[in-house]
Amino acid sequence: MHPQRWVLIAALALATGYLWLGGAFVGITAIEAGQSTLVTQTPKPGMSVATFASGCFWCTESDFDKLSGVISTTSGYTGGNVPNPTYKEVSSGRTGHAEAVQVVYDPAIVSYDKLLEHYWHNVDPFVAHRQFCDVGTQYRPVIFFHTEEQRAAAEASKARIQKMFKQPIVVAITAAGPFYRAEEYHQDYYKKNSAQYRFYRFGCGRDARLEEIWASATH
Repeated sequence: MHPQRWVLIAALALATGYLWLGGAFVGITAIEAGQSTLVTQTPKPGMSVATFASGCFWCTESDFDKLSGVISTTSGYTGGNVPNPTYKEVSSGRTGHAEAVQVVYDPAIVSYDKLLEHYWHNVDPFVAHRQFCDVGTQYRPVIFFHTEEQRAAAEASKARIQKMFKQPIVVAITAAGPFYRAEEYHQDYYKKNSAQYRFYRFGCGRDARLEEIWASATH
């Protein structure tokens, strides 16, 4: 087959894949899925809250849901300057928000240090304005702390991780601010659209890059 034809086929396949990711085959698109809402409720007694950004919140949510002791995960937007932003607005990179996940967890089962350890194994800590194939400040990696204890734990954890790598760790550690729950379409995306999610995650090279990073770590 002529090389140009292969290029055309690959381009069509990629375009079809991104339509699929956006929900075009299930009658809904991410940018038409409503508006975010400010999360104001507090966790139940005995529960704690942590907030992390590690690129696409579909993946961050999926990663933390694997941990025993995690009660719930919520995809949303934080760290910006526009109230109730939409996905389209955040995606423009002009609202200052990062895609993030708020984690409600039971500290009697899983410690904040354990959440931090899990976070480091699911983020590219060497890039400040991109994660894997997603580029822009909205995908920046951040640990948002809710208490001084979390801040101290995050700083200590970052220092330990830095000793394992020659490249500088650029993940920011920032005080948590208003957190806006993303449109319902984004919640549990990896469950609702499992095939699209797997296509995206593989195509983005997330797991391959994580394996590469930790293969280079000095223990």
